[in-house]
Amino acid sequence: MTSSISSATGSRGGVRPGAGRKPGTGPYGEPTAPIRIPQSRLPAIRAWLEQFAREKPDPRLRPFSRQPSHRPLPFYVSRIAAGFPSPADDHLEGAIDLNEQLVRHPAATYFVRVEGDSMTGAGIRHGDFLVVDRSLEPKSGSIVVAVVNGELTVKRLRVRGKRIWLMPENPDYRPIEIGEGADLVIWGVVAHAIRSF
Repeated sequence: MTSSISSATGSRGGVRPGAGRKPGTGPYGEPTAPIRIPQSRLPAIRAWLEQFAREKPDPRLRPFSRQPSHRPLPFYVSRIAAGFPSPADDHLEGAIDLNEQLVRHPAATYFVRVEGDSMTGAGIRHGDFLVVDRSLEPKSGSIVVAVVNGELTVKRLRVRGKRIWLMPENPDYRPIEIGEGADLVIWGVVAHAIRSF
C-alpha cells in the first residue's frame, strides 16, 4: 500500500509481453488495483487484507455486500404478546426486507460475528451477528468495532477530554485505555445485534 511503483519504461526496454504476474493469481485470487488511503487506516486495512488473503478468510472481517439481496418475507401487522397470550390475528400486511429495515447505508455497512462475552451487559452475546455502519460518527457511549494495536474488538467508546477508553459490558473484563502511542482505528458503529437461539 505504501510500496513504490517503478516506471514501466527506462533503460531495460519497457514492459515485455507476458511478463509479470497473471491477473487473479496473486494472494487474493482476483485482479487488484492501486489506491491511496489515509495512513491512519493502514493497520486496519492491512489486518483485513491478511485475513482476506488466507485460504479460509475470517468471515468476521468480510465487508457486507454493497448490493444487499432482496428477499422479502411475510410481515404480519399484529404484534406478538410477550406477556399474556392475545387473540391470533391472521392479517398479513405485506412483505418485509430485513436489509431495508437493518441497513441504512449499504455501501458503508458490514456484518461481523461476535466472539466472547465481554459485551453481555449490552445484550451482545457470543455468536451474535452485529450490523456495523461505518458512516455513523462514533461518539462517547457508542458501541464500536475497533482495531487496537492490530487486534479487533467490540466495546463501548468512552471519551472524557483527551482520554479515550474502550469499555466492556461485563465486570469480568477490564476497560482498555488508549494511551499515547497506542494505535486505535474505529471500524464502525454497531447499529443492530442479531441473535439466533
